[in-house]
Amino acid sequence: MQKRRYVQVGVGGRGWCYTKALAKDLTSDCELAAICDNNRGRLDLCNRRLTRELKAKAVAAYQHTQFERMIREQKPDAVVITSKDSTHDEYIKRSFALGCDVVVEKPMTIDEKKCQSIIDAANRTKRDIKVTFNCRYMPPMMQVKELLMSGAIGKILSVDLRWMLDVNHGASYFRRWHAQLKNSGGLLVHKATHHFDLVNWFLSASPVEVFAMGARSFYGDKSGMAERLGLKGHARRCMECKHKKKCQFFNDISKDEMYLPNERYDGYVPNLCVFGKHIDIADTMNLVVRYDSGAFLSYSLNAFTPWEGFHFAFNGTKGRLEFDCIGKPIGGGNKLPASKPAGEYIRLYPQFKPAVDIPTRFGKGGHGGGDDALMKDLFTRNPPKDKLMRSAGYASGALSVLIGVAGNKSMRTGKPVRIDKLVHGLPKPKLPAMPE
Repeated sequence: MQKRRYVQVGVGGRGWCYTKALAKDLTSDCELAAICDNNRGRLDLCNRRLTRELKAKAVAAYQHTQFERMIREQKPDAVVITSKDSTHDEYIKRSFALGCDVVVEKPMTIDEKKCQSIIDAANRTKRDIKVTFNCRYMPPMMQVKELLMSGAIGKILSVDLRWMLDVNHGASYFRRWHAQLKNSGGLLVHKATHHFDLVNWFLSASPVEVFAMGARSFYGDKSGMAERLGLKGHARRCMECKHKKKCQFFNDISKDEMYLPNERYDGYVPNLCVFGKHIDIADTMNLVVRYDSGAFLSYSLNAFTPWEGFHFAFNGTKGRLEFDCIGKPIGGGNKLPASKPAGEYIRLYPQFKPAVDIPTRFGKGGHGGGDDALMKDLFTRNPPKDKLMRSAGYASGALSVLIGVAGNKSMRTGKPVRIDKLVHGLPKPKLPAMPE
């Protein structure tokens, strides 16, 4: 059987796991025909890595202005889009118009107008689009979904979700293009699309209304943190700063071959000061979501904590299910409680019965095994049937984004925002049945 041909748009850091899957890991079913990017240096580096690290052949390389030419010459079956978030909509629509299916990295897009244009194009062309939510493929997340589907806590009435990004990971979003709403939609879109999609999937339900509050309290030039940390007079970027020897947020990219050597091609600077004037996104956010199932979600995201992790709590008619991920402390160097060593924990609290600790499954590879499992599902010819229905189409991609979009709008207006007032023509996602 003929292999399925792919081209890839965007060869930055996140794009490499797709490049590797197509060019090495899954070549019995697919092939990478070409790559495309707005930076000539990154294209050259990607091909060097293909030959050096994967022992694969270099592929045809095209500038972003040559996208239509690439499709015409390479005749791919599908386009893999791993470019900057704000460009996803244009590449999706252009791919559809040229007769190609799409695989797009999350978030599918960044605002309601771009989302509507994708919905219209997908409904009009009937092309296939898959949005890559690797969290659905992590073994512990699958365990939680299986428990909820089994009726272990009955009908789900509410969800509490706290997500913490530590002062290493969290700070990284404020150095790069993600720090501006026009590029990423902010962390409620770029990062929380993972979290909102998980809740949508766990509940097998669709969000109806969102109310949110948020602020830029730690990063940026107005927070006062630079002065508190003795970093007054800091430079625009780390490598030029007089405080780089004492600053705990100093980011050294001198040995990173992805960015500094290729800055001359597009001027992209990935190590701007986290207390800079360029930042216009929030770093602390809280919101409430009402679902069509009747359940409520309360959610918080903080991007400056001493340790990283999350806490899910599902409350149902038959009990409560908790899922905790406790990361290692960095940044502040604080010790974790002795009773809570780093790891992932699932505990079931049945009504009127003793609590039960459930051994957690683990995976290997990127994102706890989620990346490899996702790639196999995306790119193998006949993936096995999946009762958890982890594969996500544009309806799931849109709803995860629209919670964040509604949250951003609610933060601006101080009012709740209905999802159906943001877009129209969106079908219901295909999700597993849940216990009533």
